[in-house]
Amino acid sequence: MNHRALPLNGVLRPEKDDGDSFIDLDRLFASVLRRAMTIGLATALFVMLGVAYLVFTTPVYTSMTQILLDGNLARYAEEELASPQSKQQADTQISSAVEILKSNKMALRVVDEAGLADNDTILNPPKSLVSTAKSWLRGTLSLFADAVSDEAVLEGKRQKAAAMLQQGIAVERVGRSAVVALSYRSPDPQLAAKVADAYADAYLADQLNANFDAAERASVWLQERLDDLRQRAQAASLEAERYKTENGLTSTRGELMSEQQLTDLNSQLIIAQADVAKASARYEQFKSILDQGPDNAVKNAMISAGGSENSVIQQLRGRYLAIEQREREVTESFGADHPQAVALKGEKGEISQQIFQELQRLTDSYRNEYEVTRSRETSLRESIAGVTGKNSQATKSLVHLRELEQKATALKTLYQSYLDRYEQANQKQTFPIAQARVISDAGVPVSPSSPKKTMVLALSAVLGLMAGGALAFAQEMQERYFRLGSEVRSVLGLTSLGYLPLVCATANRPIDRVNGFFRRGGKPSAEPSPELPLERMTRLVLEAPRSAFAETLRNVKLASDIVLQGRPSRVIGVVSSLPGEGKTTVAANFAMLLAASGKRTLLIDADLRNPRLSRMLKPAPKAGLVEAVIGDVAWTSLIRVDPQSKLAILPIQPRSHGEQLPHTNELLASPRMASLIESARQHFDYVIVDLAPLGPVVDAKAFSAQVDGFVFVIEWGKTPTRLVSDLLDSEPLIASKILGVLLNKTDMTELPRYSEFGGQEKFRSQYEAYYQSPLPKAARPRPAASPAAEGQGAAASPSQA
Repeated sequence: MNHRALPLNGVLRPEKDDGDSFIDLDRLFASVLRRAMTIGLATALFVMLGVAYLVFTTPVYTSMTQILLDGNLARYAEEELASPQSKQQADTQISSAVEILKSNKMALRVVDEAGLADNDTILNPPKSLVSTAKSWLRGTLSLFADAVSDEAVLEGKRQKAAAMLQQGIAVERVGRSAVVALSYRSPDPQLAAKVADAYADAYLADQLNANFDAAERASVWLQERLDDLRQRAQAASLEAERYKTENGLTSTRGELMSEQQLTDLNSQLIIAQADVAKASARYEQFKSILDQGPDNAVKNAMISAGGSENSVIQQLRGRYLAIEQREREVTESFGADHPQAVALKGEKGEISQQIFQELQRLTDSYRNEYEVTRSRETSLRESIAGVTGKNSQATKSLVHLRELEQKATALKTLYQSYLDRYEQANQKQTFPIAQARVISDAGVPVSPSSPKKTMVLALSAVLGLMAGGALAFAQEMQERYFRLGSEVRSVLGLTSLGYLPLVCATANRPIDRVNGFFRRGGKPSAEPSPELPLERMTRLVLEAPRSAFAETLRNVKLASDIVLQGRPSRVIGVVSSLPGEGKTTVAANFAMLLAASGKRTLLIDADLRNPRLSRMLKPAPKAGLVEAVIGDVAWTSLIRVDPQSKLAILPIQPRSHGEQLPHTNELLASPRMASLIESARQHFDYVIVDLAPLGPVVDAKAFSAQVDGFVFVIEWGKTPTRLVSDLLDSEPLIASKILGVLLNKTDMTELPRYSEFGGQEKFRSQYEAYYQSPLPKAARPRPAASPAAEGQGAAASPSQA
């Protein structure tokens, strides 16, 4: 009978850790160690490039001179001290000096004064490969050009020398001071010092010439401007006087009479506007009280009128309050219906009406006052309009007169200013003093300034580390595969059952020596095999019972015993995500391990699309699982028994490509298949089912109802994590029954490189002493024969699988 599967998630599938962390230092350190070879090779390559650069690069020498820009040097030539320069002006002056030293004109002056037009070191410096190619191409093109004169050749050399000087000099300000440092780089140290000194001398001479030329040009220009300004100032003064006489513009105390009258009227208008505003505010206040009605007159009677008009209202309000107080007392003593209370109430109403009438009278009075002030304001505005009209013509004439007077005054002032500048320019021509001096002469350098060996090597190493780190980072970002058991737990939330080592065989490396595998008794095989047959791969647990491979499968058995305890028979399916991950080899070896330990074990090849296990059987089976399910053949008669381990195998008849079953999932999910599994439970302790991969087909999903637990096989370093996660998320029934995950084809030499500090993978080398020790004969279990095999001994044939 079928047994209901236990909820394995709560036992072997812990919660996924979705918590965010900042930086995992252990993981980062492990990544660095794993990619140390890449980083080291990149660093070594860059250091070698740096050494090659130092070997083939021509040394360059640098000579430097310093020039101080000091404006105080010309203080004796000035009649009075100038105002101190602002910080911005000083920065501008220094920046201008830097650009002058970099200019082509200054370079040409240095070439001419130092005689550098024919200097071969400047004209033909050591060239790079690209520069040499350009020079060769330019020389080839010059052969086809027209002949040039000797003067043009000399001018070309002069311009080229100046251009090379501009490329070789460096001018910069020293800190925040007024000192400019000029340096020149050249392969010849003597030439470097000569050019630097020549630049300093040329700059001082240029300053002297610039001051003298500027003063001379200013004197000539100022003389011309003075003659013109003198004539224009005289003509402007005569024109102003003539216009004043023609228009009869008379004034007292500098103003026209009409302007004085207009000023007085404006003052009166301002006072009238203030009176209107005051009267309007008072009128509006009393009007708002009246608008509230006689009932609220007593409440609003507290407004002061600023005079004696309000005394009547205050008296009436006092009487009103006294009557109100008396009414309150009578009402409290005798009630509101008492005749005296009624009389007091009526008297209070009469007084309230009197207060309202008094407020009406005051409101009418303030309205009259408001109208009077408005009339006065209107009259003043009309008077001002009349005076303004009369004064407009005179004002226009006066404005034109002031323009003429201002023009004459400005021309006089400008003439006097230019006259002063003309005298100063004449004086400065006699004192041509430069405002700069050399504070540090250029010396002959004794050691090259470039290339700097230490810096080049250090920079090469740093660039190598950066390039290696970038390459290592790119390699790490491509790591999207399962490498560690902890990744199985964190990504899938499943239990990792261990690592199955990668087993390979070459002409020089026999299978017995790979990853700690040994035959029984500890003796390796005598002859290496050039190829690794699958028949032998299914017997690894028998050939190497003390290997890491066998120990991992024992862990699978232990996990299945713990999770599926209490069941007399257990059906375990072996699945993977993709073909070629080694699930058939794992299923066969796991079944061999169970059978060799004395358990009655049946191995069913249920991969109907690709029965690799059945193809290993010799001779090939004529019938198998398909015939047992859809035919009338008893499944026990189709079993093959391995003579060494006594493992019972239910194969599949291999078919050609055209004979493949189209609906394998329906066959695996059929009632007859369920009946077969139920019958197998009665005869065997373990039923191991090799199922098709989850990715291509749905056979495993169709068969999942008959399985107590799944062993999931993942190829180490090859199966993407996203693929497995998506497959398990889409198949919750299979995911809930997974006993654990096996990382197959693990490269045990590379495995420690992917582990973090303290991870158990770091200590795999220390386990070899346990794996490689031979198994004593007394401790070896004796395989037990399968009851089904014993009952069908005549029909079963030996199998090498």
